[in-house]
Amino acid sequence: MAEYSDLSVLIVDPNPGMRGNLHNMLSQSSITKIDYAVSSGTAIRQLAKKPFDIILCEYDLGNGSGENNGQDGQQLLEDLRHHKLIQPWTIFIMLTSEGVYSKVIGAAELTPTDYVLKPFTVDALLQRIRKAVDRREVFLPIYQLIEFGNIRKAIADCKVAEEKNPRYAVDFARLRAELLFDLEELADAELIYQWILMTKPIAWAHLGLARCLFGQQKYLETQETLETLLEQNPRYMAAYDLLARTHEALGQQEAAKKILEDAVAISPHMVRRLRHLGEVAFEAGDVGVAEKAFKQVVAKAKYSEFRDPEDHVKLVKTLVKKGDANQASGVIRDMERSLRSGPNVDVCRAIAAGMVQEMAGNITAAATELTNAVNSVAGSRGLSTGLKIGLVHSCLNIKLDQQASDLMLNLMNDVESGVSMDDAVNVFEKAGRHDLAQGMGEQIKIQVDELIAHAADQRSHGDLRAAVDTLNAGLRKAPGNLALLPAAASAILKQLDDLGWEAPLAEQCYFLLERMRRLDPTHPSLEALTAQYHHTQRKYGISAVA
Repeated sequence: MAEYSDLSVLIVDPNPGMRGNLHNMLSQSSITKIDYAVSSGTAIRQLAKKPFDIILCEYDLGNGSGENNGQDGQQLLEDLRHHKLIQPWTIFIMLTSEGVYSKVIGAAELTPTDYVLKPFTVDALLQRIRKAVDRREVFLPIYQLIEFGNIRKAIADCKVAEEKNPRYAVDFARLRAELLFDLEELADAELIYQWILMTKPIAWAHLGLARCLFGQQKYLETQETLETLLEQNPRYMAAYDLLARTHEALGQQEAAKKILEDAVAISPHMVRRLRHLGEVAFEAGDVGVAEKAFKQVVAKAKYSEFRDPEDHVKLVKTLVKKGDANQASGVIRDMERSLRSGPNVDVCRAIAAGMVQEMAGNITAAATELTNAVNSVAGSRGLSTGLKIGLVHSCLNIKLDQQASDLMLNLMNDVESGVSMDDAVNVFEKAGRHDLAQGMGEQIKIQVDELIAHAADQRSHGDLRAAVDTLNAGLRKAPGNLALLPAAASAILKQLDDLGWEAPLAEQCYFLLERMRRLDPTHPSLEALTAQYHHTQRKYGISAVA
């Protein structure tokens, strides 16, 4: 196996004897680029420095002296995939006993490349490595296209590879469907999953189909598909998560909570599911379940390199709702003691302290803490939109109107937040603050007018593409704004007319006109813009589609 001499391997095992045995086995296949990690924490730090071709990971990481010995190999894999510390082509092989394997395999959240059951021989290990490397070689060209962002080419090459590699045809079809899903071409992805299911009733294909249905807001069909899947595969954990989200989309919070409780009973260690259970239970008014879930999240996350101070805020919020000031204060002290100080931790500590002070009736102290939180948000990175909107509500509760408005404006103008202009207004309306909603509406109108004026200036200077980009940026924040919609459609039509027909851009223009028609069928610009669209079609000899 001299051809494997360039492969790099990370062995993750707390047992020095086992690390030595694995090293000797790998050396017999000419693999000498070997590093070690004794815990999940040291593995994560190693992988943050450099990539490895293969990771051999012991499932039971609890026997070492590392500071993260509370995690097992499955939880480590979850962290690595979620935080993108390993590439799609990284080979991750789990080493485990047969007894543990029988318990883990059905409920595995993220499946490794392969399992190797202990005890195993040199030949057995090297055979698994050989099989994984051979498969990776077949898929590597596609993965590289994905890595460089050439998704369309990757999809096309998957289709060709399905025919050239019948052994992996279903795997290439799966990857093609996942790429189409990422491009939000859900109907096309759905067809691939249905084709796969006609061949064989594979659990992941049922789940992929359900995800496509969910993305198309076909919630009842999603529910039916997932319930059938779980009848056949009662330990297929990802199906529980999506079924819970489906119940939430249908407004069925209690049903969502029950599904998540069932899932946690089967697989109790996944932090993200426990967090979701806490959130759903809190919204459903079940403070007891929410408290238990968030306490588990905070406790389990202590063993992860990726502790999130927002979990402490959620636990404090639950304890405040319960009326337990002593426990809430204890959670804040734990946050201060166990988390490294930084902008995110400072924001979360101030929010939590503000809630406790408000609960105690210390409004002045609460106002000071929440003002500090708002001021610290600017220096933070990666805090969730939900946390920030919760901070807006906390500010409104104690009449910090200016801080609430400033924070909501910042959220609205942050491309990453996902908060549209309509969302910003609705937050204040739902809080019963029509005055602030009206003020936000006036601010939005000013921003929209500035965007349109800037785009008009770009058009006047002949920079048509820049004008379209400017207005598209505005539409991402206000997709239903009846000033931006005709301006964007007009800018696109000008570009098409002057610079040539581009099918994706023309399709976007068509959908903008359709959106205008749905929102205001009598809009004064609609008829003229539609006529201009058809005129441009005829100019370039394009058959009418609208």
